[in-house]
Amino acid sequence: MKGRKYQSFHQARRAPRRRLPAFAFPPEADFVFDAGSEATLEARATLPAMPAAETDLLDAYSNAVVRAVEHVGPAVVRVQPLTSDRSFAGEGSGFIVSAEGLILTNSHVVQGFSRFAIITAEGRALTARCVGDDPDTDIALLKVEQSVRLPHAKLGDSKTLRRGQLVIAIGAPLGFEATVTTGVVSALGRSLRGERGRLIEDLIQTDAALNYGNSGGPLVNSAGEVVGIATAVISGAQGLCFAVAANTASFVMAELLAHGHVRRGSIGVVAQQTPVPPAMARAAGVTQAYAVWVAAVEPHGPAAKAGLAEGDLIIAADGKPLTGLDDLLRVLGPGSIDRLISFELIRAGKRMTVKVTPKARKKHG
Repeated sequence: MKGRKYQSFHQARRAPRRRLPAFAFPPEADFVFDAGSEATLEARATLPAMPAAETDLLDAYSNAVVRAVEHVGPAVVRVQPLTSDRSFAGEGSGFIVSAEGLILTNSHVVQGFSRFAIITAEGRALTARCVGDDPDTDIALLKVEQSVRLPHAKLGDSKTLRRGQLVIAIGAPLGFEATVTTGVVSALGRSLRGERGRLIEDLIQTDAALNYGNSGGPLVNSAGEVVGIATAVISGAQGLCFAVAANTASFVMAELLAHGHVRRGSIGVVAQQTPVPPAMARAAGVTQAYAVWVAAVEPHGPAAKAGLAEGDLIIAADGKPLTGLDDLLRVLGPGSIDRLISFELIRAGKRMTVKVTPKARKKHG
């Protein structure tokens, strides 16, 4: 009772809440813009502006992106596999690499289909057939069926890429033509297992945003050269996108044009490009900045039989420096099968030589 008595007393002494009246300007009110006094205007004029150097830097960045897109954009196409009833079975991107209509795209975009609808950047509808595809590098080559002359892009030298370098991705994600995103090269020489379980090597890692439908589109440097082909995104992770290096694409395209498939040897390793630590380079007498690091060795494969081990750093093959996986792929070309090759490597800080006989890599069906 006593508690309720004090509660009632407290509520009785509490000041009633005031309801604020609704505010509105009367109909006859005039609105006047006050420009401020001269002193106020002078004070505003003296507010700190963005430094000229930063403005110039932003302008240079924008201009580099715009020039690259204007140069390569007209060669970018949308690729749609055609079924027997002429319906579409998915979509991806690609880019024209010759005026006669050769188009590079991803093997997983092709999906085993033989005929494709091609939509150019200017909206022309064409058809194309598959010249060949290589699931090991996720690259496919198409040829336009119509007799046309088309704008085309130039493949650059992906070996000149450096981490932190500006790159631009162009494609048709979700059917939106000529979509541009930018980022930097996050890493080089990555290896990644594709959606069909095959290991894809010599990948460029970038944080340039890639989405469904970007697959097969070009990754471009500021000079307007294609340095990679967009291939994969790790779902659920931001800034983890991958592209096949242009040097690998160039090698594969030549093989597909000549043979319809890529003939290559295999030594049975999983490898990736890696910088040579300066201390190791000095101790081993190595001058090259990059080499090929052996991440895994296939049991009972040629490399395992010859004594190559996980963690070895391969620096040369038959006396020629290996500074990336594209170099290793060239060494393991058609002429390497059943031919003894001397690999120079660094193991535990010491140089040594291992001789390996590559076997023919199985052709994937």
